[in-house]
Amino acid sequence: MKKRTLRKALATGIAAATVIGSLAGCGKGADNTSQGNATGTESGNSGASDREPVTLTVYSQRANYQGEQMGWSAQLLKEKFNVTLNIVPDADGVFDTRMESGNMGDIVVFGSEQDFIQAAEAGLLMDWEEDDLLAENGAYIKEKMPYALEKNRSMFADNKIYGLGYEVATSSEDLQSFFYTWDIRWDLYAKLGYPEVKTMDDLVEVFKQMKQIEPTDDAGNPTYAVSLWPDWDGDMMMYVKSTVTAFYGWDEFGVGLYNPTDGSFHGALDKDSPYLDMLKFYNKLYQNDLLDPDSMTATYDTAYEKIKKGGTFFSIFNYAGYLAYNTEDHMSQGKMMKSLTPSDASPIVYGLNVLGSNAYWAIGSKSEYPEVAMEIINYLATPEGRMQFEYGPKGVTWDYDEDGNTYFTELGKKTNADGQTDLAGAGGYTGTFKDGQLQINCITWSLDASNPDSNGETYNDEQWKSNQTEAINAIDQDWRDKTGCTTINDYMLKGKYVVSPGSAYVIPKKSDELKTTWAQVTKCITDYSWKAIYASTDEEYDKIVAEMIGKANSYGYKKCWEWSNTEAANRKAAEDAVGN
Repeated sequence: MKKRTLRKALATGIAAATVIGSLAGCGKGADNTSQGNATGTESGNSGASDREPVTLTVYSQRANYQGEQMGWSAQLLKEKFNVTLNIVPDADGVFDTRMESGNMGDIVVFGSEQDFIQAAEAGLLMDWEEDDLLAENGAYIKEKMPYALEKNRSMFADNKIYGLGYEVATSSEDLQSFFYTWDIRWDLYAKLGYPEVKTMDDLVEVFKQMKQIEPTDDAGNPTYAVSLWPDWDGDMMMYVKSTVTAFYGWDEFGVGLYNPTDGSFHGALDKDSPYLDMLKFYNKLYQNDLLDPDSMTATYDTAYEKIKKGGTFFSIFNYAGYLAYNTEDHMSQGKMMKSLTPSDASPIVYGLNVLGSNAYWAIGSKSEYPEVAMEIINYLATPEGRMQFEYGPKGVTWDYDEDGNTYFTELGKKTNADGQTDLAGAGGYTGTFKDGQLQINCITWSLDASNPDSNGETYNDEQWKSNQTEAINAIDQDWRDKTGCTTINDYMLKGKYVVSPGSAYVIPKKSDELKTTWAQVTKCITDYSWKAIYASTDEEYDKIVAEMIGKANSYGYKKCWEWSNTEAANRKAAEDAVGN
């Protein structure tokens, strides 16, 4: 046991004998089949039976939930670690407040790379190699994610490891599955006679006709083409810039978009900007009563519920499209969302990155329980942990067959299709699947990384052998017949797309002066984008956009553009280096 742990435990009034017993499982684990050293009951951590109950504060900039983790995830963590998680999401001023207090929490998840760097350089994050913390409590990460750890080390002048990037890959040759999947109500599209869709304007015409066929949703409320939400807006309006990414294959970058093919940068407010093109698309939807008027005040959860009830016809995202809409009830009624990419579109697909991506797992330097925090992060990186916190408890919602192929149980098929499915006490777990999902909202391995516990499969259920089934219904078969594909990912790979390769590129720290300018410019872009979408006429729209451009320029848009353009060249150099 480390001196630091004993000292802190005694300071909090826990008896030394209890501490020694409670941390007996924090050392190196026993070898564990093909996984090597891991944590958890399989490798020496005897779990809840010999550890005092611990509550960890998890500050996650990616979380959409505040409070104690509930449901089956909480039960799993309690059983394995006797741990309760208190989730603290990000909001305006939260990061600055925690920085000023000097306490980031126990487990810390950064959605902002710059915030991660700032917190580490301020001494507020734990060095993962101090007192052999990583070696003793993060053995699986240390063994299986060496490139991601070394990338993290290279980010800091002191050559220390302060965290781990998320979405780590097992091979840089692989691609993520597409999540810009251009989902549309295929049953309605078929009724329209499969009109040609090349451009965004073509989609507007299709949606007009769909609304005539189905003007209300399952609950009798008006239907729309899309329902947006502002929760995830950043330097630009999220849904607008994401539609550029889905259509042109250009990635969000700074105050504009980055073309991975040639490394060029395209500012959001430049002449002939694709951002402004897509902004106008959503305004056209609004003017034609095809955009949910509650979008500006919606949350992701409220928008999701509308999608799930059939309130929308379309989504560029899979998670706000077929994954939400294709419930058992809808599919039994012959209703489905399936992919229909405009023929002029070249959606982006991201290359997997063994270095990890730009959200980070970390541990606060003031944590009283850094070993426990590391054990949990480490467990989430093991195949069992990655699978359980993606799909639910092993043996209850999923398992492996005798050949090592992954499959859903009958209950798992229901929870995967509909998050509101109640576990109904199965395996001792209660509550709905959705309510029990881990609210940290960050993963370790990429969903498309190889799962070494399986028979050559990935963590992505869409690629499992058990899920390569016959068509679900007549609409699914119709889509297969029209596209010549059996899965959505096969369909996307068959069409045009742009690959954004992984690299070691890290966004540099902005000067204090630029950060102030940046905040004014990006708030202007986001606020005025929403105003423009809600313009009732083209004249009003043009006036709002002109005012947005004028104000952004007065705030210093050019400085932000120049910084973004310079960094685009640096990003391209880092991406080119991967291929050499």
